[in-house]
Amino acid sequence: MPRKSTRRDFLRGKSAADAVADVGDRIVSELDAVEGPLGGAYMVHVARPAMAAQFELFFNAGQYETDLETALEALDLVESLEGQMTYFRQTSAISRVNRLAADGPVEVEPWLFELLESALKLSDATGGAFDITASPLWEVWGFSRRAGRIPSEAELEEARQAVGSHWVELDRNARTVRFHKRGVRLNLGSIGKGYALDRVAGFLMEKGIGDYLLHGGQSSVLARGTRFGLRAPDTQDTPGTAGWQVGIRHPLRCRDRLAEIRLRDQSLATSGTGSQYFWSGGKRYGHILDPRTGRPAEDLLSATVLAPEAALSDALATAMFVLGPGPALEFCSSRPDLGVVLVCPATHGAGIELKTSGLSGDEIRILDENSSLTT
Repeated sequence: MPRKSTRRDFLRGKSAADAVADVGDRIVSELDAVEGPLGGAYMVHVARPAMAAQFELFFNAGQYETDLETALEALDLVESLEGQMTYFRQTSAISRVNRLAADGPVEVEPWLFELLESALKLSDATGGAFDITASPLWEVWGFSRRAGRIPSEAELEEARQAVGSHWVELDRNARTVRFHKRGVRLNLGSIGKGYALDRVAGFLMEKGIGDYLLHGGQSSVLARGTRFGLRAPDTQDTPGTAGWQVGIRHPLRCRDRLAEIRLRDQSLATSGTGSQYFWSGGKRYGHILDPRTGRPAEDLLSATVLAPEAALSDALATAMFVLGPGPALEFCSSRPDLGVVLVCPATHGAGIELKTSGLSGDEIRILDENSSLTT
């Protein structure tokens, strides 16, 4: 029988393996499972599956007396949001809208209405590169069943007829959603995880917790405050300015890190097709589709966006991937609150090229020696 360990021991960085048993079956908890102690500082790590991903919350060990209890409540919030936003449950609020909104206005709760309003504004801002009505395309290409196929031109055109944010009417006064065409469906998969991170951040702020790192799967991250023991290279950071260090995966070698990013009260999201694609006729087709053409976006290997809020970085990572390098860099250059890392196939020969905008020298470190960098 394992030796019993107290919560006090856990928060002091002792008996990590024993402390796991104290937390309960709903979560996995360990000490800095990612990198080990940094500068003598350990982390408390709490995780739970939700939204087809693993949501993870990291605290500085010993900083907050009620961090584990608060973390459990925060992950409960994620679970409730999934029940509201998921496209795949008939009982969700989004499914109810998809069933009824073509017949008349459907009232939704305030938080969800604000999310839908933000999503439609982002669709306008990106010229339709981000669009929460694109599910018919996703389905006709077979990605909803993870059985990719090339649709016929007739199938593709039929799917395209039901895509476009102009088919969605929001009434702010009545807080209702209405579709002006049958077959229109909303899917929050490209913004929902980021939105959940933002809601958790608001909850943690109410609880007085200001230093943490929050993951929504490997593609969406939100950081607040700083990690104990972390200092920028060759600098004397003042307390609270060091932030948190996270990695970007290599789009062609999923087990390798391409770069490290320092987040200071920011969020980060990455979109890419490294895990969802199919081959046909010797050509690779990725799952990120351009809502404007109905076809897979092809100009980038991955797009990473840094933004103040996670819903914004989540949505814009998809939009920047769809836009491609030139338009994406132009879009971000007009937004000083954004940073972007675009990974493109090498212009000549094998390898990749990185294009960045809005990042300072101490915010990014490239780990792949064979990558060329353009800022």
